[in-house]
Amino acid sequence: MARLKRLYFPGISQHVIQRGNDRQACFYHETDYRVYLDKLKDSSKKYNVAVHAYVLMTNHVHILATPSDEMGISRMMQSLGRYYVRYVNHTYSRTGTLWEGRYKSTLVDNERYLLTVSRYIELNPVRANMVNHPCDYPWSSYQANGQGRHIQLLTPHEIYVALGKSAEQRQKAYRVLFRGSISDQVIKEIRDATNKGWILGEGRFKQQVEDVLGRTAGPRKRGGDRKSAKFRAEVDNQRL
Repeated sequence: MARLKRLYFPGISQHVIQRGNDRQACFYHETDYRVYLDKLKDSSKKYNVAVHAYVLMTNHVHILATPSDEMGISRMMQSLGRYYVRYVNHTYSRTGTLWEGRYKSTLVDNERYLLTVSRYIELNPVRANMVNHPCDYPWSSYQANGQGRHIQLLTPHEIYVALGKSAEQRQKAYRVLFRGSISDQVIKEIRDATNKGWILGEGRFKQQVEDVLGRTAGPRKRGGDRKSAKFRAEVDNQRL
Protein backbone atom coordinates (compact mmCIF):
# COMPACT_ATOMS: atom_id res chain seq x y z
CA MET A 1 0.00 0.00 0.00
CA ALA A 2 1.34 3.44 -0.94
CA ARG A 3 2.18 5.78 1.90
CA LEU A 4 -0.19 8.66 2.46
CA LYS A 5 1.30 12.06 1.81
CA ARG A 6 2.15 13.79 5.07
CA LEU A 7 -0.29 16.49 6.07
CA TYR A 8 0.84 20.09 5.78
CA PHE A 9 -1.08 23.34 5.89
CA PRO A 10 0.58 26.79 6.08
CA GLY A 11 0.74 28.16 9.62
CA ILE A 12 -0.80 25.09 11.23
CA SER A 13 1.02 23.23 13.99
CA GLN A 14 1.78 19.52 13.99
CA HIS A 15 1.93 16.97 16.78
CA VAL A 16 4.84 14.61 16.12
CA ILE A 17 5.61 11.29 17.81
CA GLN A 18 8.70 9.18 17.25
CA ARG A 19 9.09 5.89 19.09
CA GLY A 20 12.01 3.62 19.78
CA ASN A 21 12.14 0.42 17.75
CA ASP A 22 9.96 -2.25 19.38
CA ARG A 23 9.28 0.28 22.17
CA GLN A 24 12.88 -0.04 23.36
CA ALA A 25 14.72 2.78 25.14
CA CYS A 26 16.06 5.76 23.21
CA PHE A 27 17.65 7.51 26.18
CA TYR A 28 19.98 5.82 28.66
CA HIS A 29 21.67 8.69 30.49
CA GLU A 30 21.00 12.35 31.26
CA THR A 31 23.58 13.32 28.64
CA ASP A 32 21.47 11.61 25.95
CA TYR A 33 18.49 13.86 26.67
CA ARG A 34 20.70 16.94 26.47
CA VAL A 35 22.27 15.83 23.18
CA TYR A 36 18.85 15.20 21.64
CA LEU A 37 17.47 18.58 22.73
CA ASP A 38 20.57 20.41 21.53
CA LYS A 39 20.29 18.78 18.10
CA LEU A 40 16.53 19.44 18.01
CA LYS A 41 17.29 23.10 18.61
CA ASP A 42 19.85 23.19 15.79
CA SER A 43 17.66 21.26 13.34
CA SER A 44 14.54 23.31 14.07
CA LYS A 45 16.41 26.55 13.43
CA LYS A 46 18.06 25.20 10.28
CA TYR A 47 14.72 24.19 8.77
CA ASN A 48 12.69 27.11 10.15
CA VAL A 49 10.44 25.08 12.43
CA ALA A 50 9.03 26.73 15.55
CA VAL A 51 8.91 24.25 18.44
CA HIS A 52 6.22 25.04 21.04
CA ALA A 53 6.20 21.98 23.30
CA TYR A 54 8.01 18.68 23.74
CA VAL A 55 8.61 15.79 26.08
CA LEU A 56 11.37 13.19 25.96
CA MET A 57 10.20 9.91 27.44
CA THR A 58 12.44 6.89 27.93
CA ASN A 59 11.38 5.22 24.69
CA HIS A 60 9.66 7.94 22.64
CA VAL A 61 9.37 11.67 22.05
CA HIS A 62 6.50 14.11 21.46
CA ILE A 63 6.95 17.45 19.70
CA LEU A 64 4.43 20.22 18.95
CA ALA A 65 5.77 22.50 16.24
CA THR A 66 4.85 24.77 13.35
CA PRO A 67 6.87 24.54 10.11
CA SER A 68 7.41 27.47 7.78
CA ASP A 69 7.19 25.30 4.66
CA GLU A 70 5.93 21.91 3.53
CA MET A 71 9.16 19.99 4.12
CA GLY A 72 10.29 21.70 7.33
CA ILE A 73 9.28 19.09 9.89
CA SER A 74 10.24 16.14 7.67
CA ARG A 75 13.73 17.56 7.16
CA MET A 76 14.06 18.46 10.83
CA MET A 77 13.07 14.97 11.99
CA GLN A 78 15.27 13.27 9.39
CA SER A 79 18.33 15.32 10.33
CA LEU A 80 17.68 14.93 14.05
CA GLY A 81 16.92 11.21 13.81
CA ARG A 82 20.00 10.31 11.81
CA TYR A 83 22.32 12.33 14.01
CA TYR A 84 20.94 10.87 17.21
CA VAL A 85 21.15 7.27 15.92
CA ARG A 86 24.83 7.79 15.09
CA TYR A 87 25.39 9.31 18.52
CA VAL A 88 23.70 6.42 20.38
CA ASN A 89 25.40 3.72 18.30
CA HIS A 90 28.82 5.28 18.82
CA THR A 91 28.32 6.05 22.52
CA TYR A 92 26.97 2.63 23.46
CA SER A 93 28.85 0.50 20.92
CA ARG A 94 25.67 -0.72 19.30
CA THR A 95 24.51 -1.17 15.71
CA GLY A 96 21.22 -1.18 13.87
CA THR A 97 18.10 0.91 13.95
CA LEU A 98 16.93 2.95 16.91
CA TRP A 99 13.59 4.30 15.68
CA GLU A 100 10.39 2.47 14.89
CA GLY A 101 9.99 3.41 11.23
CA ARG A 102 8.76 6.85 10.22
CA TYR A 103 7.66 9.37 12.78
CA LYS A 104 3.90 9.87 13.10
CA SER A 105 2.22 13.25 12.93
CA THR A 106 -1.07 15.10 12.72
CA LEU A 107 -2.18 18.62 11.89
CA VAL A 108 -3.62 20.44 14.90
CA ASP A 109 -6.52 22.89 14.72
CA ASN A 110 -4.67 25.65 16.55
CA GLU A 111 -7.71 27.53 17.81
CA ARG A 112 -9.44 24.48 19.21
CA TYR A 113 -6.72 22.03 20.20
CA LEU A 114 -3.27 23.62 20.46
CA LEU A 115 -3.17 24.18 24.23
CA THR A 116 -4.80 20.81 24.82
CA VAL A 117 -2.13 19.04 22.79
CA SER A 118 0.56 21.00 24.61
CA ARG A 119 -0.88 19.80 27.93
CA TYR A 120 -1.25 16.26 26.61
CA ILE A 121 2.45 16.23 25.69
CA GLU A 122 3.68 17.64 29.00
CA LEU A 123 1.42 15.34 31.03
CA ASN A 124 2.97 12.20 29.54
CA PRO A 125 5.29 11.60 32.52
CA VAL A 126 2.31 11.94 34.88
CA ARG A 127 0.22 9.44 32.93
CA ALA A 128 3.23 7.09 32.98
CA ASN A 129 3.40 7.42 36.80
CA MET A 130 6.94 8.76 36.60
CA VAL A 131 6.11 11.99 38.47
CA ASN A 132 3.13 13.49 40.28
CA HIS A 133 3.20 16.78 38.39
CA PRO A 134 4.80 17.87 35.10
CA CYS A 135 6.93 20.42 36.98
CA ASP A 136 8.84 17.48 38.46
CA TYR A 137 9.96 16.11 35.08
CA PRO A 138 13.10 17.80 33.71
CA TRP A 139 12.83 16.77 30.05
CA SER A 140 9.72 18.62 28.91
CA SER A 141 8.71 22.10 27.81
CA TYR A 142 6.63 22.56 30.96
CA GLN A 143 9.81 23.87 32.53
CA ALA A 144 9.41 26.91 30.26
CA ASN A 145 5.68 27.11 29.52
CA GLY A 146 4.60 26.65 33.13
CA GLN A 147 7.61 27.72 35.17
CA GLY A 148 9.44 30.35 33.15
CA ARG A 149 12.75 28.59 32.59
CA HIS A 150 14.48 29.97 29.49
CA ILE A 151 14.80 27.24 26.86
CA GLN A 152 16.34 28.47 23.59
CA LEU A 153 14.73 25.67 21.63
CA LEU A 154 11.19 26.94 22.25
CA THR A 155 9.17 29.54 20.36
CA PRO A 156 5.90 30.43 22.11
CA HIS A 157 2.84 30.02 19.89
CA GLU A 158 0.61 33.09 19.51
CA ILE A 159 -2.21 31.25 21.31
CA TYR A 160 0.08 30.71 24.30
CA VAL A 161 1.19 34.35 24.12
CA ALA A 162 -2.46 35.42 24.25
CA LEU A 163 -2.82 33.85 27.70
CA GLY A 164 -1.43 37.01 29.33
CA LYS A 165 0.23 40.37 28.82
CA SER A 166 3.44 39.37 30.61
CA ALA A 167 5.48 36.19 30.85
CA GLU A 168 4.39 35.76 34.46
CA GLN A 169 0.70 36.10 33.56
CA ARG A 170 1.05 33.59 30.73
CA GLN A 171 2.81 31.06 32.94
CA LYS A 172 0.20 31.44 35.66
CA ALA A 173 -2.69 31.04 33.20
CA TYR A 174 -0.98 28.01 31.69
CA ARG A 175 -0.52 26.39 35.10
CA VAL A 176 -4.22 26.82 35.77
CA LEU A 177 -4.99 24.66 32.74
CA PHE A 178 -3.29 21.74 34.49
CA ARG A 179 -5.72 21.80 37.43
CA GLY A 180 -8.19 19.81 35.35
CA SER A 181 -7.56 16.50 33.65
CA ILE A 182 -7.82 15.75 29.96
CA SER A 183 -10.71 13.37 29.40
CA ASP A 184 -10.20 9.88 28.00
CA GLN A 185 -12.27 10.88 24.98
CA VAL A 186 -9.98 13.78 24.09
CA ILE A 187 -6.86 11.68 24.71
CA LYS A 188 -8.23 9.11 22.29
CA GLU A 189 -8.89 11.85 19.72
CA ILE A 190 -5.28 13.01 19.94
CA ARG A 191 -3.83 9.51 19.77
CA ASP A 192 -6.02 8.36 16.89
CA ALA A 193 -5.33 11.46 14.82
CA THR A 194 -1.56 11.20 15.33
CA ASN A 195 -1.17 7.45 14.90
CA LYS A 196 -3.44 7.28 11.84
CA GLY A 197 -2.26 10.42 10.08
CA TRP A 198 -5.59 12.22 10.42
CA ILE A 199 -6.10 15.85 11.38
CA LEU A 200 -7.02 16.94 14.87
CA GLY A 201 -9.89 19.25 14.09
CA GLU A 202 -13.45 19.44 12.86
CA GLY A 203 -15.83 21.50 10.73
CA ARG A 204 -14.40 24.22 8.52
CA PHE A 205 -10.78 23.52 9.51
CA LYS A 206 -11.05 19.89 8.49
CA GLN A 207 -12.82 20.77 5.23
CA GLN A 208 -10.16 23.33 4.32
CA VAL A 209 -7.39 20.79 4.79
CA GLU A 210 -9.21 18.09 2.87
CA ASP A 211 -9.88 20.49 -0.01
CA VAL A 212 -6.17 21.27 -0.27
CA LEU A 213 -5.08 17.64 0.02
CA GLY A 214 -7.78 16.22 -2.19
CA ARG A 215 -8.44 13.35 0.21
CA THR A 216 -10.15 12.63 3.49
CA ALA A 217 -8.04 13.32 6.56
CA GLY A 218 -10.07 11.65 9.27
CA PRO A 219 -12.70 9.03 10.03
CA ARG A 220 -16.05 9.12 8.30
CA LYS A 221 -18.83 10.73 10.29
CA ARG A 222 -20.81 8.22 12.29
CA GLY A 223 -22.92 10.53 14.41
CA GLY A 224 -23.53 9.69 18.04
CA ASP A 225 -21.35 10.81 20.91
CA ARG A 226 -18.49 12.18 18.79
CA LYS A 227 -20.66 15.05 17.57
CA SER A 228 -22.82 15.37 20.63
CA ALA A 229 -23.13 18.62 22.54
CA LYS A 230 -21.64 16.87 25.57
CA PHE A 231 -18.51 15.86 23.66
CA ARG A 232 -18.04 19.30 22.08
CA ALA A 233 -18.40 20.93 25.49
CA GLU A 234 -15.83 18.54 26.91
CA VAL A 235 -13.28 19.53 24.27
CA ASP A 236 -14.01 23.22 24.77
CA ASN A 237 -13.43 22.84 28.51
CA GLN A 238 -9.91 21.61 27.80
CA ARG A 239 -9.15 25.04 26.33
CA LEU A 240 -10.31 27.04 29.32
